[in-house]
Formats: sequence, structure tokens, C-alpha cells
Amino acid sequence: MAGEIVQSNPATMAAPGGHYSHAVSANGFVFVSGQLPIAPDGSKLNEAPFEQQAQQVLDNVAHALKAAGSSVACLTQVRVYVTDIESWPAFNTLYAAWAGSARPARAVVPVPKLHYGFKIEVEAVAVKSAP
Repeated sequence: MAGEIVQSNPATMAAPGGHYSHAVSANGFVFVSGQLPIAPDGSKLNEAPFEQQAQQVLDNVAHALKAAGSSVACLTQVRVYVTDIESWPAFNTLYAAWAGSARPARAVVPVPKLHYGFKIEVEAVAVKSAP
């Protein structure tokens, strides 16, 4: 029997820009949709420096996880899309501080471009936090 599927779109994030949820929980896992550097008020940070875009994306992932009953500490997999692989060291520094002791499986995927001209997108999978 399939478990309950719960969609999550927290008020701490801008509304989804399409037909999707920021996070979906099912069978003890939380799946976070690809997060772009969009501030909670809906402002698109496509003109911001890479580091500011990356921090907003990580904040968005954390908000989506929390709203779905999980946390950064519960991450199992992270996939990062970047338009300039030269930005990877800067991202890795921000990511290490953000993730702390969590060390989920991770991939970096260089891409030629992202929606709205953004420089980074991150999607993630986590387990639900213990009650």
C-alpha cells in the first residue's frame, strides 16, 4: 500500500512559479524541487553575485525541508546545477558552512543556462526528521 503524499509550499518562500510543490513528502522521504535564487517576496536575484544567489538557494532548500518536517541534517542527496563550473569553489565553501556535519551524497552538474539567467539551482532529498 502506498504511503500518504504531502505537498508543502511554506509561507517563508515565494509561491511556486509553475505546477509543482517546493517539497513533497512520501514514505519517510522529503523531495525538494529545484530551488532557484528567488527571495521570499518573489524577487528574482538573477542580477545578484553568485554567492548571494547560492545563499538564497540554500536558504530556500532549508525552508522547504523545515516545512516538510525535515532539516539540512537529514539530507541524503543534493544535486547542484551551475552555469559556471569556476563558481564551484565559492559554492562549496558556502555549502560546507550551511550543511555543517551533514554529508549527503552530492553531484554538481554544469549546465549552459538556467531559467531567468540564474547561475545556480539546487534540488535535494532528505529523510523526515524524527518526531
